[in-house]
Amino acid sequence: MQKYNSRKDVPEKYKWDLTPFFKDDSEFNKTYDKVLKTIAELKEYVNCTKDAQKLYEFLNKNIECSALCEDIYVYAYLINDQELGISSSIERKNRAEMLLALFSNATNFFAPELLKLTQNEYDKLFKDNEKLLEYKRALDRIYREKEHILTENEENIVTDLINAMNHYDDISSNILNNENDYGKVKLDDGTTVTIAPTNYRHLMRNKDVKIRKKVYNLFNKKISQYSGTISMLLNSYIAMNDKMAHIRHYKDSWSEKLFSWNLNDKVFKTLVNTTENNLDVLQKYYKLKKDMLGLDVLHGYDMNLDFVDNNKEYSIEDAQNIIRKSIKPLGSDYASKFEKIITNRYIDYCQYKGKCSGGYSFATVLNDSRILLSFNGILDSVSTIAHESGHNVHHQYVKENNPVQYREPSTLICEVMSLTNECLLSNYLMENGTTKEEKLSGISNILGVIVSNLYGAVREGKMEQDMYQLVHKGGTITKDYMDKLTRKSLKKYYGSEVKMDKYFNNSWVTRSHYYMHFYLYSYAICISVASYVSSKIINGDKDMLSKYLEFIKCGSDKWPSEAFQILGINLEDKEVYEGAIKYFDTLIDKYYKIYNDSEVK
Repeated sequence: MQKYNSRKDVPEKYKWDLTPFFKDDSEFNKTYDKVLKTIAELKEYVNCTKDAQKLYEFLNKNIECSALCEDIYVYAYLINDQELGISSSIERKNRAEMLLALFSNATNFFAPELLKLTQNEYDKLFKDNEKLLEYKRALDRIYREKEHILTENEENIVTDLINAMNHYDDISSNILNNENDYGKVKLDDGTTVTIAPTNYRHLMRNKDVKIRKKVYNLFNKKISQYSGTISMLLNSYIAMNDKMAHIRHYKDSWSEKLFSWNLNDKVFKTLVNTTENNLDVLQKYYKLKKDMLGLDVLHGYDMNLDFVDNNKEYSIEDAQNIIRKSIKPLGSDYASKFEKIITNRYIDYCQYKGKCSGGYSFATVLNDSRILLSFNGILDSVSTIAHESGHNVHHQYVKENNPVQYREPSTLICEVMSLTNECLLSNYLMENGTTKEEKLSGISNILGVIVSNLYGAVREGKMEQDMYQLVHKGGTITKDYMDKLTRKSLKKYYGSEVKMDKYFNNSWVTRSHYYMHFYLYSYAICISVASYVSSKIINGDKDMLSKYLEFIKCGSDKWPSEAFQILGINLEDKEVYEGAIKYFDTLIDKYYKIYNDSEVK
């Protein structure tokens, strides 16, 4: 696979095209100035809730301004991530964040004003101007927060404080990706590679245990040196969320999150209990891994090893073609939306020093998402494209079928689409792989996805709840606390199948999801639903396919529970979580069967 030293070396076809956001800095600045002017105009709508026509005017202007603010911020965010540490990019992002703060401050009068209305006064607005029904679900969501919205002045103070403080993830990411030298390692072919977060997982798949151990020790020794700083950032982030929940009259931050999802705690207790009552299946997976690798003991530096020697290197074009074939069960319209990702250059594929590590899809209500990757030519990278493309296509459906004010569906459903794509990809490889190794790789890939997104997300989601509870009770998150919490959690889930090496404690240091306020539980729910849905679609269930294509159109006018009802799923019922674990268990058995079948070549 081609290696690149810097962004300027990467071919244009492998870089994302951001010009649909803004053609150049001149257009960016022009739009920025336009938004500043509109923000000033929004302040003139104080007391608009007393006049149904004026309220409608405000809502239209507000959503237009909000959408442009979002484009400005996302554009600045993406440019910053493609090359970290560039002063002009940092300045642009800071300006975008400032604009968001100004917009928020200019409109903070609205929610307190709306909530002063009596129920009769609120209902009368929709009778006086039926056009307001376009916004009713959005307004209802604000009105239900009557006990949690502050005065206009207090809302301004809270907004200013959050914008001044909430840079914890940015700081952590910059330390991890841009400010540390993790050393170098000499590979089997004689080349010397600089270790970085963007290539760490790839290096940890090297068959030479000496190379893996060296990379593992160099990388983890370095992150151990700054883990104390990361624990301070994490403590500050959680303390901020806890205090903001208190200011808004919630019991705690977890209660605030449940309120935002409109779900009760039973959903997550059922999820955690069902998962932890089936840890034997997870440990069966690690037993499979040991068997396939021929190891008596699994160490930390073995965890990223592939089950099977699938030496196939996938080009970016190979990855695109495989995904095209794997998503065929979803129909031609879905396939055409995937093609739009390729032809419009929505993906920034390649890795090089200074680029933000990992993978994500970032959309706005006006523009389709852009996808950041660290493509390295292995199946894991193909899977990541399938995953992030699921987010992109989902957003295309949402954008086509919902007005601007309802184009941001809950995070609790968004991962269903990305994970369904991964299930379909793995099934395609299992059925159509050109070799036994590729077939087995297809199974091992989805097994890894389920381990990470169900068992891993539940484990770390529960850890996150423990962290918030500690801070809520007046405790402090420290390096020692996180090390102990991580080790205890891993020991429970791994059982006797994995040796708890020295650096196992470090996994929390690089976990960006801890800065996403209980987002991890979304993965666990969504992989459970994705397993359920994809298995039916793969088996030719046209009714489920029809339901899924309806589900994928849902906007934010529907609560998560309403959207899942389209699929016939009740999140409080353990059946969907047990179904995911049964699917996982079946795949383990299928892996053994194909592996031992001498007729499969």
